[in-house]
Amino acid sequence: MPRRPARVAVEQGDWVELGTADEQKPAKEGTVEAWGRSEDNPVGGWYGLRKGYRGRFGMYVPPLLEALGKVELTHDPRNNKVRSLSGSH
Repeated sequence: MPRRPARVAVEQGDWVELGTADEQKPAKEGTVEAWGRSEDNPVGGWYGLRKGYRGRFGMYVPPLLEALGKVELTHDPRNNKVRSLSGSH
């Protein structure tokens, strides 16, 4: 079965890894971080304008979405995941 983009999985309620990675490191496929770098996202690539200040999309955006009541996060020491709350998409 092909892996769905992180955005689709979150919208469907599946748990998706955040996959946080620095700009210089590759993002793990199928994670929120990979979606934040994908040409298929709404901005057509990296979120962030200046080289050196991009990356870590999976670290900073999901907690904001959690505070807005859009998603729920796991709060483990490592390898956290996110999923959409029903009715929030």
